[in-house]
Amino acid sequence: MKPNKRMQALIDEGLIDTVVRQLMSGKEAMVFVVRNGEETLCAKVYKEATNRSFRQAVDYTENRKVKNTRQARAMAKGSKFGRQSQEAAWQSAEVDALYRLAAAGVRVPKPFNFHDGVLLMELVVDENGDAAPRLNDVLFTGEQALQHHASLLVEVVRMLCAGVVHGDLSEFNILLAADGPVIIDLPQAVDAAGNNHASRMLLRDVGNLRNFFGQFAPELKKTEFGPEIWQLFERGLLTPETPLTGHFDHSTAPVDLVDIMREIEDAILEENARQLRMAEV
Repeated sequence: MKPNKRMQALIDEGLIDTVVRQLMSGKEAMVFVVRNGEETLCAKVYKEATNRSFRQAVDYTENRKVKNTRQARAMAKGSKFGRQSQEAAWQSAEVDALYRLAAAGVRVPKPFNFHDGVLLMELVVDENGDAAPRLNDVLFTGEQALQHHASLLVEVVRMLCAGVVHGDLSEFNILLAADGPVIIDLPQAVDAAGNNHASRMLLRDVGNLRNFFGQFAPELKKTEFGPEIWQLFERGLLTPETPLTGHFDHSTAPVDLVDIMREIEDAILEENARQLRMAEV
């Protein structure tokens, strides 16, 4: 297969020998199966981001560091250089998160190299050695759903303990490898302590897991692992070994209507994105 032009630098460096096939194409990136010697890898080639809403970008990029004040000013003005800098920061956020989470033992693809908008990483495979399917493409028994839900909660907790919230976790960006689920697609990952929207995103991530696996194990629909996890995190009591109950006593304090409206807006955006992803499958 003819290589994408952005992969040429990695080919010239001997990090890619052969482009086997295109695995998928989405709004943010194209993903290819490639080979380096006897090893089969995955190359994620980022596209220019043009379809994210401004509000979403602000929520996700809050408190992210940029290289210098010139970049920060350009990004604020929305100039061409600013848009390029913003896109580079968006891409590097995924790379940084992958290295950080892999070091923390989170089940994510192992990253190998990142150059000129191309992320070279481990290819997640199923029991037959083929590219692993997304959870959305698999049917589960109730027992399997409970098992995978529990294992993914451990990964969410491990991520949070490493200071990271995925921000867009759902059945569309979790692969079912031969030895269990693997979390992918992290350009929107946020800093758990430094982003004011982190708690809302964590609750949404955990809620998405509950809703998906609840289709196969209805008892999960009554659980409230998200609020429980975040409360333990805020109190400094959360570790990957912390036992979770799925129960949470809600406060009777006055509600924040602005926050509730934001939750409603996010739910609508999430459902629209879900419908779009389903249409692309």
